[in-house]
Amino acid sequence: MPEQPQITVDRSSPVPLYHQVAQAIEAAILNGTFAAGARLENEVSLAARLGISRPTARQALQSLVDRGLLVRRRGVGTQVAQSRIRRAMELTSLHDDLAGTGRAPQTQLLAYITAPAEASVSEALGLAPGTEVVTVRRLRFADGAPLALMTNHLPVGLCPGEEVLRTQGLYEALRAQGVRLHAARQRIGARLARAAEARVLGEPPRSALLTMERTAFDPAGTAVEYGNHVYRASRYMFDTTLLAR
Repeated sequence: MPEQPQITVDRSSPVPLYHQVAQAIEAAILNGTFAAGARLENEVSLAARLGISRPTARQALQSLVDRGLLVRRRGVGTQVAQSRIRRAMELTSLHDDLAGTGRAPQTQLLAYITAPAEASVSEALGLAPGTEVVTVRRLRFADGAPLALMTNHLPVGLCPGEEVLRTQGLYEALRAQGVRLHAARQRIGARLARAAEARVLGEPPRSALLTMERTAFDPAGTAVEYGNHVYRASRYMFDTTLLAR
């Protein structure tokens, strides 16, 4: 049975009705009354039960969808979204971050290819044009749900083996080989998901994705790896602390 939030609307309040409804549902999600995956009543039922218009009920639910607290799935209805994974802005791997916060990381290795590097890759790694590199493409899961598509390029003699990358994070495997990571140049952005990305990540077509481009260096300033990752914006965020100068 769909959940029916306990909501009292105050028509004398200057707060819009849709916002009152959204606030009550948000509170129930944040305090654990509605668990991730719980199915809520639809806008028709919500409107009738509270004595509000259907557009008002729709606006309340949509505002929570826009903020990533609810998701709408065809044939299922409106559900409470999985909690977002927050990642600190540090030189760590996603695998390490997930394991360190009690999540269960899993990896599906999609590609492991040795070939001459494209110009952008050889430039990022500081290699001569056409130098062979290993390109690794992986789908990373958190607690059984797809979270990120990761493409990394590494010098041939440095890349861990295929079987290692099926069970370990890239940085963990590099450390095991004696590689020290010292610094990285990183760029974060956003774009819409391509059809294949949306399908693999379990998102609707043209959903928002967070993007990260990173080149990591050892203490000598030699590039160790160059990666391009995309993350489900509905499940993931970068978290940083800013200090005043």
